[in-house]
Amino acid sequence: MQYPRNILQPVFDYLKKLEEDLLHRKRSLAKEDPFADSSRLNDNASDDTEAAEQNGHAQSAALGQETGEVLKRVRNAMKRIDDGTYGKCVKCSEMINTDRLGIDPTAELCMDCAKKAAK
Repeated sequence: MQYPRNILQPVFDYLKKLEEDLLHRKRSLAKEDPFADSSRLNDNASDDTEAAEQNGHAQSAALGQETGEVLKRVRNAMKRIDDGTYGKCVKCSEMINTDRLGIDPTAELCMDCAKKAAK
């Protein structure tokens, strides 16, 4: 079974908007990273300032990585819509419950396979 494209168009549009938002967030995080400021190399900051910059960089890096992972899931879901495999589990090819897809439109595993993967 395959969902008709016209049924999935609102999901695709939502994912496209989410992709744009995530790209914007990645750019914002990169700008907010204290290490992105080239003048910091010459400022001879005190230890507490240096620690705050290190902490800010670590936080920006972690958020950037998380954002990148979500972006990858969104793009994979959009690709599955394009190639007609959206809604099928990538492991067992069974249909993913529509309630699950409603909660997470990027879901690529059915509940059974997701439970097995979590173990």
